[in-house]
Amino acid sequence: MFGVLRLFLTSAAALAVSLWLLPGEQIGADAETVLLVAASVLAIGALLRPFLTQLIVFTGPIGLLVAGLLADAVILAAALAVVPGVAPFSFSELVLAAWGAVAVAAVLNWLFDSSTDDAFFSQVLGRAIRIARRESASGPGLLVIQLDGVGADTLRQAVTSGSSPTIGRWLRSGDYRFRTWHTGVPATTPAGQAVLLHGDTYEVPAFRWYDKDSGRPFVSSRPEDVAVVQQRISTGRGLLADDGVSVSNQYSGDAPTALLTMSSAGIPRDHGLAAFMTTSAGFARSVVLMFGQMITEIYQGRRQRRRAVIPRVKRSGNFVLLRGLTTVVLRDLNVQLVSEHMARGAPVIFVDFVDFDEVAHHAGPARPESLKAMEGLDRVIGFLSEVADEVGRDYEIAIVSDHGQSQGPTFRQLSGATLAEVVDLLAALPARRAHHDDQPAELWGPANMLSESAPGTGRLIGAAARTVAVGSGGSGSPLGGGVDEDRPIVVMASGSLAHLYLRDAEGIASRDAVDARYPLLVQGLAQHPHIGLVVTHAEGGLRVDGATGWRLLGPGSGEVLDGSGIDPLLDYGPFAADDVRDVATRAHAGDLVVMGRYDADLDEVVAFEELVGSHGGMGGGQTEAVFLHPSNWRVDRPALRGRDVHDILVGRLAEQGLRFS
Repeated sequence: MFGVLRLFLTSAAALAVSLWLLPGEQIGADAETVLLVAASVLAIGALLRPFLTQLIVFTGPIGLLVAGLLADAVILAAALAVVPGVAPFSFSELVLAAWGAVAVAAVLNWLFDSSTDDAFFSQVLGRAIRIARRESASGPGLLVIQLDGVGADTLRQAVTSGSSPTIGRWLRSGDYRFRTWHTGVPATTPAGQAVLLHGDTYEVPAFRWYDKDSGRPFVSSRPEDVAVVQQRISTGRGLLADDGVSVSNQYSGDAPTALLTMSSAGIPRDHGLAAFMTTSAGFARSVVLMFGQMITEIYQGRRQRRRAVIPRVKRSGNFVLLRGLTTVVLRDLNVQLVSEHMARGAPVIFVDFVDFDEVAHHAGPARPESLKAMEGLDRVIGFLSEVADEVGRDYEIAIVSDHGQSQGPTFRQLSGATLAEVVDLLAALPARRAHHDDQPAELWGPANMLSESAPGTGRLIGAAARTVAVGSGGSGSPLGGGVDEDRPIVVMASGSLAHLYLRDAEGIASRDAVDARYPLLVQGLAQHPHIGLVVTHAEGGLRVDGATGWRLLGPGSGEVLDGSGIDPLLDYGPFAADDVRDVATRAHAGDLVVMGRYDADLDEVVAFEELVGSHGGMGGGQTEAVFLHPSNWRVDRPALRGRDVHDILVGRLAEQGLRFS
């Protein structure tokens, strides 16, 4: 009852302010008329929104576009038509009044709650309860929530600092176990999701790489490239193969229902998406809050500059818009879609929330704004737990991440040149006409995904996503791959990891072949002060060169066969030899594999892209991901890798009777 009263009063206040700001006097100044209009909006909205939702599902992208822009205006027009004494409104006045009311309501809810989520969560939960009662689904279920880029060190900090009270309560009560899993190299989302969703540990060597067979780059923020990888890693029996739902992932896990999934870009006619576009606390509210998040980003970026925080990177331009898109619109849409399919009884759902990863790339994973992102994710986890309590299926919730992040300066900041420029100098190649090897590719994945689905996400969001995608080198742009057609050496950087390819060398070029063509290249890179190590294929195994020593690793294991000087792997941890072997022997690995220098004293890693928080290679927390599962699960493996986590999740589904052979 209180919720209904609050909704009514908030709507009335929002309408009053919005109408007062409009020129002219279509509505009298008396409070009675405004209250009557507010009551009519709520009543007519309750009647019309289910009809609008069904209409959108039927009409597809065109209906989504119209609903995103005009649903609230249509409801307001109907309410004004039944209230006596109201002067006619023009079409533009209706749209302005409706969107103005949404903006004012968002501000009022923020003042009431010190949070902008409660009104939205309440509306989503109410819809989920109504659907669950109608669907009558029962039995066990599994919801896997991926916190993109949240490493074990970050999650522990968030719990101990109070930024993640829900997760902290689960752990302290003994209901959940906190486990870590070692990602190895590459420590990046496409590799992490390839193993978590499909059990594959071979096909993805980095976030972006060069395919010698096809003669083109692959970039994991381009839907067309991700679709090719999906075909390579799919066996038809991925984690979500049995009636599962994939939400906002790189790959589908072979789910029959894939929503906002990069490998199958495009938005189907989904009831959850339609509800998000039509509800008063859905799409329109998210757009308003998106601009609020953009203002916050501008302020926080300026604050870093004023305080001369080191290390830092530029936080203006497209990233301001990108942060608003990913931390508000995409997160809210994910919550709506997951809740919808939980209510409809999907047996297994896997969703990826990118909030922390996006913010931490530019702010730094240890910075206050990144921990603030953890607060929002914790609220989402708490809310989805509430949904699980209300729907028909008895959902268990597991929390995973795909990798962590490591903080540090960038290669260009320290060297005054990009890695590609250093390679050209050492190889005695002409200067490049343009170089994009240090421009972050991963950040633009969500924008490219929304851009591909732009007809169904509203004209404003679609245009914004296309602006970011084009500005960042989205689909079809050379920036996305960083490859110049006339360059004999291709440099593909992914965080603190880079693959170098000799374009005209068939297969993997040996160390001798590299030295014969470019005698200064390997040693020049290995002795560079901001490069940690260089891996090449030598006779008898893999040779790892550093500034003051080298090691020869056996071909079938991390066993050291030979070497001299200081071990270049020493600072990278006990798994470094195995990690180097794994990445160097993956499909489409470079002829040279290069890692940014790791400073063990400061726990900082040098990134080849312009990111203060990076991942991909080795050093720091980037290779230590998290796996939180209910304490009653039988997990008897002391040390976990990605394939172990995949097998545990598949095994749990089998125990629940949700996995079919």
